[in-house]
Amino acid sequence: MLFETYEAAATALVGVDLARNERTQVSSRPRVMRGIAVVGGNAINEAAIDCYVENAYIGRFRNTHSGVVGITIPDDVKPTGARAIPAGSKISLIVAVAPTVSPIIVGIF
Repeated sequence: MLFETYEAAATALVGVDLARNERTQVSSRPRVMRGIAVVGGNAINEAAIDCYVENAYIGRFRNTHSGVVGITIPDDVKPTGARAIPAGSKISLIVAVAPTVSPIIVGIF
């Protein structure tokens, strides 16, 4: 796992980068992203996260479980293909559709 972030519904607002407080959002080493998991929220498919590496759009990912649950590997991980992330590049997780009640957990693999 490259990193995992946990965000309360009150602060996971549309346009907010959920990875903003993650120390490993940017790394001095090259990385490879293979998948992303989004869980939490009040209902399945309620929240949506847009993933970017620098300005490259990776895709929109919706939550697969509701409530505060942990990420189940491999069930919750949606493949992105082997995406090379050069050293110094930033991973952003922008909220496109905000969760209403429960926190949201996003994992980058």
